[in-house]
Amino acid sequence: MTYQAQDTRTLDPETLVPDMARAARQAQRALAAMSSADRAAALHLAAQAVRDAAPAILTANAKDIAAGEANGLAGAMLDRLALDESRLAAIADAVDAVADLPDPVGEIIDTAARPNGLKMQRIRVPIGVIGIIYESRPNVTADAAALCVRAGNAAVLRGGSEAVHSNRALHAALVSGLERGGVPADAVQLMPSQDRACVGAMLTASGLIDMIVPRGGKSLVARVQADARVPVLAHLDGICHTYIHAAADPDMAERIALNAKLRRTGICGAMETLLIDSAYPQAAAMVAALIDKGCEVRGDGRARALDRRVIAATAEDWDTEYLDAVLSVAIVDGLDEALAHISRHSSAHTDVIVTADEAAAERFLGEVDSAIVMHNTSSQFADGGEFGLGAEIGIATGRLHARGPVALEGLTTYKWQVRGAGQTRA
Repeated sequence: MTYQAQDTRTLDPETLVPDMARAARQAQRALAAMSSADRAAALHLAAQAVRDAAPAILTANAKDIAAGEANGLAGAMLDRLALDESRLAAIADAVDAVADLPDPVGEIIDTAARPNGLKMQRIRVPIGVIGIIYESRPNVTADAAALCVRAGNAAVLRGGSEAVHSNRALHAALVSGLERGGVPADAVQLMPSQDRACVGAMLTASGLIDMIVPRGGKSLVARVQADARVPVLAHLDGICHTYIHAAADPDMAERIALNAKLRRTGICGAMETLLIDSAYPQAAAMVAALIDKGCEVRGDGRARALDRRVIAATAEDWDTEYLDAVLSVAIVDGLDEALAHISRHSSAHTDVIVTADEAAAERFLGEVDSAIVMHNTSSQFADGGEFGLGAEIGIATGRLHARGPVALEGLTTYKWQVRGAGQTRA
């Protein structure tokens, strides 16, 4: 049962979501029975279908951009929403890249033989039906579809209203390619209604949807985590820190700080707080460089003393994900104080140290309890593609199942296979 936007008879959320989930379950069984090579081939056809549909997708995206501008959508959200030929080509390329990744399904995790002769194996299997609830970014439609299909999962997608035309055009192209490759259309479904009650129905679809992945702002993720009766894989905030240690190379440190904050300010891996060691000799130059590049800097008393253009930070600044050209800056007395600040304020997403002191770097990498911890590089590398995982379905900051960029392996679970020769238990 493939739902289309015009199927107004079936848009009641309490009927729509269970029906879609049941159809997804049936399609997932067929998908999981396909060979890895056939699933990969279908994804290559889906990538080509996106390329072939580029004019229609870009026209649809232009409608969303115009509506977003008319509705006063923030600049960071418009940037996430916008597609052009280059971004659309990258979306198609990402689908191809996922198709070419090693398939985790069927991988033997470990094998053991018991004294009674029973042979035990743990093998990777698909999770099942995955619901993805997301805002603004139409690329999530393609990334989520590709990752779910490659790992043998069905996807129920619920995109935000600000990207409704883009998502529908992308979804139509993807499904046309997948169907040509033998994948059931219901393996990747897009919610045809923007009724917010559909989100609630997805969150309470225990037994029908196996896992929910939210991709969006703090309010969306907080609602999902509070209301879900289905397991959730998510991160709430991307409050990412970069700590400039006393032994940092000044040229490297400035280059990393500028990139981490300003390359793309609206992504979850963008630096939101800069910690500068009080013994670092080029602190004023670094702050000035950020301001000169158009970044608003909010700092503590010692940071404000570095440059008169620094605005006084409030207590809320240290816990704010700006997603904009705004940065909080604090001066800290050594590694211990930096670690303490990160422990209090990090969202456990991505935290970075810049230093030539290997001992300090190893201590930072070992003691910071975040999903991603980095040394001498930009936090903007917090991305599944940059980790060699292909597209990602999100970055998880919890401590169960998967952590960091969630790609194919994170969309699998495992089961035990036990082989015997007639053994019975006493």
